[in-house]
Amino acid sequence: MIKQALLGEFLHEAESTRKLLNAIPDSALEWKPSEKNWTTAQLASHIAEVYNWYEDTFNKDVFDMGTYQYDKGDISIAKNIVEKFEENVARAHEALNNWDESTAMNDWRMEMNGNVIFPPMPKIQVVRGFLFNHLYHHRGELIVYLRSTGNNVPGIYGPTADDNSF
Repeated sequence: MIKQALLGEFLHEAESTRKLLNAIPDSALEWKPSEKNWTTAQLASHIAEVYNWYEDTFNKDVFDMGTYQYDKGDISIAKNIVEKFEENVARAHEALNNWDESTAMNDWRMEMNGNVIFPPMPKIQVVRGFLFNHLYHHRGELIVYLRSTGNNVPGIYGPTADDNSF
């Protein structure tokens, strides 16, 4: 039952993420709001990468960032970021689909080189916070990036100011 609820949200939100990533023009990729922030390309690539964490989060009780490797590919073209997103979201969907939800309350933690980064917490809490909510947070940032660069923002939870049909 938990898995079905998560799958429904996952599919709906993946479509929203897809619309947002597809709205990024190449001309906005190098923009960043300050020296402390990522560029639009880096932020969009990170959003695509979050979907790459599903397999290890659902299938393991320890996510070792010390051994984690990810090839983000060429992020100088928005289309490439979307393609990486599509690859990652397909694998994430499979991981969620095949998940044994009886492990929902298993402790999960993140480590790096033997040091605990995220202390043990129930896997379901990690799925909601580390995977789902983390992604929503970064999508919100990306919306601000799009607005700040004069680009249109697609509707995610209803129409936006760019939707002239309302």
